[in-house]
Amino acid sequence: MTETTITVVESAATEGSCCGGGSCGTAAAPAATAAAERAVFQVKGMTCGHCVTAVTAELKKIAGVGEVAVDLATGRVTVDSAAPLADTEVAAAIDEAGYDLVGRA
Repeated sequence: MTETTITVVESAATEGSCCGGGSCGTAAAPAATAAAERAVFQVKGMTCGHCVTAVTAELKKIAGVGEVAVDLATGRVTVDSAAPLADTEVAAAIDEAGYDLVGRA
């Protein structure tokens, strides 16, 4: 079983969030072991803990993904995986979560 760490950095601005301006909160799991690949993606539209949970859950469905860290203040999502990730696969996961992949950061 692979463990996951979710890192959340919330900005003070949550206007227009899916939570009506409030934070849903998130749960963090123990840190995973080092992955072979690390990629950073810019994601548009995330504003709260619910957003983090949704994006993390969809990215974790991609084979080989270990750790996912989301920085709400910057919109950056760092993904550690066993092998390089295809941008199309990441874009599909982000889209499924309800957000927009801008590209690699």
